[in-house]
Amino acid sequence: MTTTSSSSSGETMKARKVSSSELGSIAVESWVDQTRRPYVQDGYAWVPVRDGCAWDEDLPERAGDPRGYQRLGDLLIFHGDRPSEAEVDGAIRRCHPRGVLWTRTHLGVMRIPETTLLYGEAGEVLHRENGSRYWLDPQQVMFSQGNRAEKARLSAAVSPGERVADMCAGIGYFSVPLGRAGATVDAFELNPVSYRYLLRNIRENRLEGSVRGFLGDCRTLISGVYDRLLIGHFEGITMFGAALAHARTGSVIHLHALEDQSDQVLTLAAEAGFSAEVSVRVVKKYGPCRVHLVQDVVLG
Repeated sequence: MTTTSSSSSGETMKARKVSSSELGSIAVESWVDQTRRPYVQDGYAWVPVRDGCAWDEDLPERAGDPRGYQRLGDLLIFHGDRPSEAEVDGAIRRCHPRGVLWTRTHLGVMRIPETTLLYGEAGEVLHRENGSRYWLDPQQVMFSQGNRAEKARLSAAVSPGERVADMCAGIGYFSVPLGRAGATVDAFELNPVSYRYLLRNIRENRLEGSVRGFLGDCRTLISGVYDRLLIGHFEGITMFGAALAHARTGSVIHLHALEDQSDQVLTLAAEAGFSAEVSVRVVKKYGPCRVHLVQDVVLG
């Protein structure tokens, strides 16, 4: 019998039990707690549940689980503190990768990865995700796999022919799935290396007719009026004014951040002559006691 979750603790995880075959299809459901990892046992998946949603069991946290890592093509990437030799060896035994990287952090406004090669060799990879294909070199540009559910959510939200501005496009993380969903996308990117991969990924996914890439600062390059604007950068509030200047009543702005900036958003919108409704969603856990948020701003 399901219960309604009212709080989470550091020692337990409120979870729903589903068939392991359903795990991929429910990743974008609103009740899934994106800040925690599901796990599979005996053919079933235990999926963490957000506060206030129905759940099946209160399970102990699995402190003994292997340390998490990112899989990009045939490479494995550890983030945060340097992994131990045992953690690296265990990952190699499980996955047999071409190489293993440790990414300590991402530097500057261009989010350039600071990496160390721990095993094998690295270089370019082709990463496949939800039908999209991305070329990148994880030693040169960042790729956040934790945004997968958010990409799927936005792809489901757009209407065919909708005009979208991706103001911090990177290698096309969001531009590619939005283009595949039928949107017409202008993708702006400041980092020349990321921009090169953006153009390559537009071609790789055969989106030349629906996604256009622009190299430079989105705040000076953006023109026209858009139905939807995406600011996928933690300093995106500094670009919010530029987004408002190219929006209309009914436009939606998706502003990513590490803290709730609703008050500032409402003030800036009012100064630009708009009313606004703001809803805040958790995208994923970012670090100790921090989460990556997206603020959906509907302009009136």
